[in-house]
Amino acid sequence: MMIDSTLSSLGAKVVLAASSDENHPPENIIDGNTSTFWMSTGMFPQEFVIRFAEPTTVAAVTMDSYNVKHLKIEKNTSQNASQFEPVTEKEFEHTEGHLQSNAISLNGSRATHLRFLIISGYDHFVSVHRVSVKN
Repeated sequence: MMIDSTLSSLGAKVVLAASSDENHPPENIIDGNTSTFWMSTGMFPQEFVIRFAEPTTVAAVTMDSYNVKHLKIEKNTSQNASQFEPVTEKEFEHTEGHLQSNAISLNGSRATHLRFLIISGYDHFVSVHRVSVKN
């Protein structure tokens, strides 16, 4: 059974973000609302790390964003946000005037942390509006 859940309702947290704008904090990534968002400030790569309440099997993630060009996703199963291993990477298409919505298969990876590395963008700034998980 595929359940698409708001990450914050699952007890997930954004435990690290490369940049933070007080008007667009990293928590906005997991609140399930595409009208709130996290915005990068500064150079690439940008990253954020989501920690689950417990090790979780992840079939896929869906990321709603603007201006993201190249994304890498890494995972670990440890209690701290270090020593990640690569899971997948994806090139996003440029969208004008509407969100990029990309479903990315993680092939049932077990993870305590997922690390999202935004390697490049279509603009100087990118925004991530929602990350949801299917398990």
